[in-house]
Amino acid sequence: MNEPKNEKPPIESSATRRKFIKGAAVASVAASTLPVESYAQVAGSDQVKVGMIGCGGRNSGAIVQNLTGSDNARLVAMADAFEDKIDGTGPRGSGLPKIQAQLDKAGKTDQIDVPKSRQYAGFDAYKQVVDEVDLVCIATPPGFRPIHFDYAVSQGKHVFMEKPVCVDAWGFNKIVESAKIADQKNLKVVVGLQRHYEKVYLEAFKKVHEEGLIGEIIGAQVWWNGNRPWIIERQEGWNEMEYQMRNWYHFNWLCGDHIAEQHVHNLDVVNWFLSGDSKMGGNPISASGMGGRAGTEPHSVGEIFDHHYVEYRYGNEHNNVVMNSQCRQIKGCKNKIGEEIHGSEGILHLASGKITDLKGEVKWQYRKARTEPNPYQNEHDTLHKCIADDTPINNAYYGAKSSYTAVLGRMATYSGKEITWEESTKSNFSIAPDAYDFGAEAPVQPNAAGDYYVAIPGEYTLPWDSKQNNPAPAKKKKKKA
Repeated sequence: MNEPKNEKPPIESSATRRKFIKGAAVASVAASTLPVESYAQVAGSDQVKVGMIGCGGRNSGAIVQNLTGSDNARLVAMADAFEDKIDGTGPRGSGLPKIQAQLDKAGKTDQIDVPKSRQYAGFDAYKQVVDEVDLVCIATPPGFRPIHFDYAVSQGKHVFMEKPVCVDAWGFNKIVESAKIADQKNLKVVVGLQRHYEKVYLEAFKKVHEEGLIGEIIGAQVWWNGNRPWIIERQEGWNEMEYQMRNWYHFNWLCGDHIAEQHVHNLDVVNWFLSGDSKMGGNPISASGMGGRAGTEPHSVGEIFDHHYVEYRYGNEHNNVVMNSQCRQIKGCKNKIGEEIHGSEGILHLASGKITDLKGEVKWQYRKARTEPNPYQNEHDTLHKCIADDTPINNAYYGAKSSYTAVLGRMATYSGKEITWEESTKSNFSIAPDAYDFGAEAPVQPNAAGDYYVAIPGEYTLPWDSKQNNPAPAKKKKKKA
């Protein structure tokens, strides 16, 4: 039987990390020795050269918002692992044709200039884009985010990057390390956790922390319950690495599970509101919970769960605030997306933009304006304004904490154990392949039946456990007629 490897041991015990980023690491060290004024500062200049890394649907939308954020912005370079993602001919095609159509519709045709010579494909294509531009928009599968962010910072470039920004402890630690270097270089960084740029959330934050309308915060509830967004079917001619790259949402080393890919938004809100710090955010001290695969899709699709329920604890071991977290992707169930912050004197209901007292009487109701700024657009407007005005901004810290909060929850539901923030981040565990190449071995493998191992709570061993051994499911025998 072809037994799969699952999540890898801590990188301290690995002989290699990623072969193809050795050059980037050297560049990062060398660049960190340069004076601050050597880095990309485009404040007051006539043009901001923008590049995009990742040409799927999310970045095809984000890049239009970015270019809309400044008349001086020009898209000049694009990169993706797959050429057909750039030209829009691949599965779930978007890329250049979609971007061009959206810019034409917005009357901004003159803000794109990406000839074939500046369209780069392959695992290391991101370097070529970064080297061409002043600002880069990164929206690849999340497992690549730490590498791409690190290289952009090492080369002194401003960054917009989508959430989540990490899928393991190594990625979390690398993002924080790179964020500190970005601060030293006066680089501007925005992360796509758009609730920080949405008026109702900003007003609610004031009501909670400046006016004390809910009293002392004592707990929180969050939900992201919906349906699985997409599955890419395996096609003839694809090897295992290509299949996982194409169907990235269903593999942890690329996606982090849907608790990271989507539910991160809700977890981020609680980290933000419980910390009271809009720049740094907070994080839980531990997580425990339950989850699994309800059988709504075969094990041949991938390895992620379709439901998680996590109890996160904040504060310290003697004085806890608890957040209960639900995320589910199963058809036919009740859908709900939102956040509640519970206090000693009231409850903040963010989905409806109101605060009630403990009897249900409304204490505050947000009144939405007839025309209200789009928070997704606000992210990019803010980034360009900070670049032009040379105003500090760095969302990478709270982006890292919120992304790793999701990873912490995944480790808790997969294992059935209580996982602490301190132990798991210090483990620096990695679930990435040793090399990024279409000829390399993917970090998880199906068994002879084509099924992937799906974690079983109580049996699953943690990736930093020296006894880690999570086998593929055995091939089921056919029942005799």
